[in-house]
Amino acid sequence: MEVLYQNLLNLDWRMIVMWAIGGILIWLAIKKDMEPTLLLPMGFGAILVNLPLSGAVSHYLSDGSLDGEAGPLSVLYDAGIANELFPLILFIGIGAMIDFGPLLSNPVLMLFGAAAQFGIFFTLCTASMFFDLKDAASIAVIGAADGPTSIVVGQKLQSGYIGAIMVAAYSYMALVPIIQPPIIKLLTTKKERMIRMEYTQKPVSKTTRILFPICITIIAGLIAPASVALVGFLMFGNLIRECGVMDSLSETAQKVLANLVTIFLGITIASQMQADKFLQLNTLLILGLGLVAFIFDTAGGVIFAKILNLFLKKKINPMIGAAGISAFPMSGRVVHKMALKEDPTNFILMQATGVNVSGQIASVIAGGLILSFFLH
Repeated sequence: MEVLYQNLLNLDWRMIVMWAIGGILIWLAIKKDMEPTLLLPMGFGAILVNLPLSGAVSHYLSDGSLDGEAGPLSVLYDAGIANELFPLILFIGIGAMIDFGPLLSNPVLMLFGAAAQFGIFFTLCTASMFFDLKDAASIAVIGAADGPTSIVVGQKLQSGYIGAIMVAAYSYMALVPIIQPPIIKLLTTKKERMIRMEYTQKPVSKTTRILFPICITIIAGLIAPASVALVGFLMFGNLIRECGVMDSLSETAQKVLANLVTIFLGITIASQMQADKFLQLNTLLILGLGLVAFIFDTAGGVIFAKILNLFLKKKINPMIGAAGISAFPMSGRVVHKMALKEDPTNFILMQATGVNVSGQIASVIAGGLILSFFLH
């Protein structure tokens, strides 16, 4: 009983704040159905690691030596995130989920994925006014709405704010349905949002589908060598899907592997949400800069589409530009739902999906370029 009371004395108000943050993440996951496979483990993990002297994480003495046994979440972090293993394995599952058919039918959609990475480089310039260049580069990648890429870039650049970066990246991914619609509406008129886009399903040969991930990997490797692991694992997953001789492995990668790694990833990220590390002014600044990156990525895609419309006879619905971020398939669905809300007979899902998968590729390459610029 005395030990119990003694541990209560170790309770800090900041821990209670983190319990509240964890509770909000759990509420968003359950009540709002926002990326529950990520937010629920993150929310519960935030509570888990902010209990006084929590056995879930490692504790260290003033001389840097381990105090007692290593905590399981700290062990998982070292084994799966510190060496980028979990994000890369997750990319195999994501690649197996992606159908590049809509993009291959209309390759011009790749331009929108590239345009929607504008926010990354804009935020890099802004963040460099508050942080050193490597931290600023790590923070900027949040705007891609690509959690695994944010983790890999932050780890390789040895950012001191990796916990805040990971939480911001995955939180904004989950908040796509809330953040994107107001930005899109602000930048478009009702008439533009009602633009119809004809979609003709062009046949894509099996050979093309197989060669595409191989060629993308080679091209990305030549342009941004640091992106090879990121792009390669994503494209390997897609090759498993498209080769036609590994259906059982493809299904495993899409469901069992992706779900299992996502659970481990979510709860392990929480090991970096300890109150003394997380509740800092810089954390709020990083969350703010990540939001700026996200907003400008969305805006960049929409504005690019509007500029193209100045020269095109067949107009593009500018909303599809917003789907160029990496949040697959959420962003494509958000854009499609907005089009249906304006006109229940306007179906732009395939075009939005094509842009969305191009954004997945573009964000990974953008992360690789960031690494190429700042890794050395």
